Amino acid sequence: MSLLRKAADFKAFLGRAWALALPYFQSEEKWKARTLLASIIALNLAFVYTLVQFNEWNRYFYDALQEKNYPVFVDQLIRYTVLAFIYIIIAVYRFYLTQHLEMGWRAWMTRHYLQRWLDHQVYYHLELTRYAALGPDQSPDNPDQRMQEDLKLFTTATVGLSMGLLNALVTLASFVGILWALSGEFSFTWSGEEFAIPGFMLWVALLYCAAGTVLTHYVGRRLIPLNYEQQRREADFRHNLIRVREYGEAIALDRGEAVEYRQLNLRFGHVLSNYVKLIDAQKRLTMFTASFSQASTVFPFIVAAPRFFSGAIQLGTLMQIASAFNRVQDSLSWFIDNYDALAAWRATTDRLTHFEDAIRKAQRSAPLQHDEAATGLQASELNLDLPTGDRLLAHTALQVQAGDSILL
Repeated sequence: MSLLRKAADFKAFLGRAWALALPYFQSEEKWKARTLLASIIALNLAFVYTLVQFNEWNRYFYDALQEKNYPVFVDQLIRYTVLAFIYIIIAVYRFYLTQHLEMGWRAWMTRHYLQRWLDHQVYYHLELTRYAALGPDQSPDNPDQRMQEDLKLFTTATVGLSMGLLNALVTLASFVGILWALSGEFSFTWSGEEFAIPGFMLWVALLYCAAGTVLTHYVGRRLIPLNYEQQRREADFRHNLIRVREYGEAIALDRGEAVEYRQLNLRFGHVLSNYVKLIDAQKRLTMFTASFSQASTVFPFIVAAPRFFSGAIQLGTLMQIASAFNRVQDSLSWFIDNYDALAAWRATTDRLTHFEDAIRKAQRSAPLQHDEAATGLQASELNLDLPTGDRLLAHTALQVQAGDSILL
């Protein structure tokens, strides 16, 4: 797939996700939803501000240790206590409000889809197309899972990932200038000429994270289709378990336990076979991300160590550089750290989009209208089609009176 096609596909996906997310913020609960969202955004901005203050604290605290300056050391401990208290309050209420937003959003979407699913016999149309479909992408599998599990996953992941991305962008904007100012110039000689690179640590962080992002996508690219398929197979297995419970009497009378066991065992085997592939893909991704994370811990010290040992900077500045580097690196590594979650979110969004499309298609199929007082049935220009689109009868006329016998 070409780069332009991938970009177009990603843009289309974001459009589908936006179409799923927007209705709640335009609903009758919009002011509550918007207020919660604005409060969470404000708390995220305040959270980043505390990180900037902690970064500045690093410099004064470690300089006091290096210089054995006890009064400054005590002052910085007091300052740290105040900052830590503010940090904890922000973190607690950010979590609290986020949970309330996710809960309210999920409740609204669940009621919204339940109503649409039950109206106009949509549930019946979906069940017909489920069994008539030629492939898993042609009908919505297991609406129960879409409304019970996928709506929860979608709301939780959308809030978590969007706020995480916002936090990463604001953190990056806040610490880029700090890292640039602290990095100084990196001078070197090449072919007899002297060169200087300003903001050296910032460029190193950008290159380091860009390489990590590209490699992460390469290593974990199979997770999106595997996550989608895993959820589909899990739901299919659960649906057949429910079917055994619903038709338990018929199965018992027919002594069909052995047949049902073979069917259930076959579907569970499909669950396990895909899960093995998913485990292998996650193992490779975890191996890379864990290695990348461990290297990131010491990498800024290795790069900045020559300036420290030459006496150009003190211990406090070294720690501040390392802290700023890690904040920039963490922000730029947001894609790396959340690749697995993004893959699961995309799979969930695709399933819900498929469900939404199926509901709209079923709603366009007008339900059969009947008159309770009628004594017969009359139809003209009647076309009878299978859910697959194959036509059985075309332009048929039918007239039946009460008491007539009909062979179907």
